[in-house]
Amino acid sequence: MKVGVVGLGYVGLPLLVEMAKSGFEAYGIDVDERKIAAINAGQNYIEDVDSETLAQLVAEKRIQATSDWDIVAELSAISICVPTPLRKTKDPDVSYIVSAADQIAPRLREGHIIILESTTYPGTTDELLVPRFSRPNFRVGENFFLAFSPERVDPGNKVYTTKNTPKIVGGVTRECTRRCVDYYSKIFDTVIPVSSSRCAEMVKLLENTFRSVNIGLVNEVALMCDKLGLDVWEVIQAAATKPFGFMAFYPGPGLGGHCIPIDPHYLAWKLKTLNYTARFIELASEVNGYMPHFVVDKVVRALNDERKPVHGSRILIIGVAYKPNVRDVRESPALDIMGLLRELRAEVLYYDPFVPLLNEDGYKLASVELTDEELKKADCVVIVTNHKVIDYDKILKNASLVVDTRNATAGLSGSARVVKL
Repeated sequence: MKVGVVGLGYVGLPLLVEMAKSGFEAYGIDVDERKIAAINAGQNYIEDVDSETLAQLVAEKRIQATSDWDIVAELSAISICVPTPLRKTKDPDVSYIVSAADQIAPRLREGHIIILESTTYPGTTDELLVPRFSRPNFRVGENFFLAFSPERVDPGNKVYTTKNTPKIVGGVTRECTRRCVDYYSKIFDTVIPVSSSRCAEMVKLLENTFRSVNIGLVNEVALMCDKLGLDVWEVIQAAATKPFGFMAFYPGPGLGGHCIPIDPHYLAWKLKTLNYTARFIELASEVNGYMPHFVVDKVVRALNDERKPVHGSRILIIGVAYKPNVRDVRESPALDIMGLLRELRAEVLYYDPFVPLLNEDGYKLASVELTDEELKKADCVVIVTNHKVIDYDKILKNASLVVDTRNATAGLSGSARVVKL
């Protein structure tokens, strides 16, 4: 049985590998010729994919990549894993889904299974894909089978991977659900059917809105504690001792990654079309979006206490990845913090063992070495990402001023003055 994945990024390539490992002949489709060439050469570019496994599957011809859409006609099932970014207006950009669907539609044949995994607003599968794939005497649930199954990728997570993370599947019809669940059950350990594609789309948005709103709440608590002269980390640690009715979330410099800063806006946008305002989502976005400014304000005040202006100060950012122990910088708050500091005419450098080179919006910078000399030269060290491999003892012993946004230096001591979030 030949199956395929459209879009070979953080979601698509791990899924393609699991398909091949499950015994399918797996084909990856992408418009990026560099990705095609890399995969066909057995070269991995996604950190959650085992490089040796990929190379072996390619060598055994169990994985092939192509930019030729005609392969769709040979496949029994296709999973769509293309990007769904936000426009500057925070409206969803579903153009990649539409483009992929327009390529798939003329190549559909009897019995095809199509599963959309790209995060989007409730109704996308029904409203955008069903009309494109349907034609006279070729109906969804009868001639082809369509479902939505939200991706649940957590980069860097060694416990829950693509295969063992429970998989939600919601079909456009009952028969769509049945067939798609049967197919995905051959790839994933646990598959959970829901009543419709709209329900499955909403599941994904609830998961990430839950995170966004709770992070927004605890970030606002951090702002409150700053006003009250309290240590927010101590407050949370004490609250977390309650064995019921409380779940600990932790503040930080802002939201990052491919899901939490973006996905809730899909739901908010959809509800605006129904004349409803998603107030929790908008408030959480406002609070979380303010956090990089709050961090920079902390840096300004800390330098002021040292009788130093931000203009001309040498500021070393520790960690530019959006979360610990990954090389992913998508939507990372570190980028906003660096940009704001540069606007204040600070000399900004960074150290990140996972991101040797930063190239964002035309701004290029290489990671410095975390040497004693580099730390001593810095007027302020700002800890943005708490990678486990970073030597925080070394930072405290050599830096003079540290702004710690992650409580990474808790329990450690040194000569540095530490300012917490």
